[in-house]
Amino acid sequence: MARTSSASRAAVAAVLLLGVATESAGAQSASLQLDPQQTTVRFTLSDVIHTVRGTFRVERGSLTLDPVTGAFHGEIVVDAASGQSGNGMRDRKMHREVLESERFPEIVFRPDHLEGTVPPEGRSTVRVHGIFNIHGTEHELTIPAQVATFPDHWTAALHFSIPYVKWGMKNPSTLFLRVSESVDIDMNATGTIKR
Repeated sequence: MARTSSASRAAVAAVLLLGVATESAGAQSASLQLDPQQTTVRFTLSDVIHTVRGTFRVERGSLTLDPVTGAFHGEIVVDAASGQSGNGMRDRKMHREVLESERFPEIVFRPDHLEGTVPPEGRSTVRVHGIFNIHGTEHELTIPAQVATFPDHWTAALHFSIPYVKWGMKNPSTLFLRVSESVDIDMNATGTIKR
């Protein structure tokens, strides 16, 4: 009888430990929903005379992060046709000749891995690796990010360059105006967290 009782207690303890372990493992993942209204994407393109600055609009974004393994999945989608620099003629040329935004209406980043540690609350510096899809082609990219996490929301600041000419897009330079063959992107993102 004593043996059966000990075996029963051991079995119950094992089940409880398994349940706690499973619950802990499940609690590791975090769902990050992007808030497009509170997220900005700015671009900077230099030329010999002055610097062109403009913005794009984020359509949507949803991500899942496992801070233990660094697995990071989902996507951030930007409306390619929303790009504007404040100069109508220049913007029409950008959409018609460079981005071809009618043919390629979305710019998408799909992360697959995060290098670094994101605490449940606090600030961290990480590197996000993934696939960047622009102008109909995919490119591997690693983006540095400054991240802040709070009980119910998160923020991130990202800065990176896109070598658009190397990636197959047209250089809009003219005989009298020469522009850089890469464009700098600054993204300030915010959204909600569900753990």
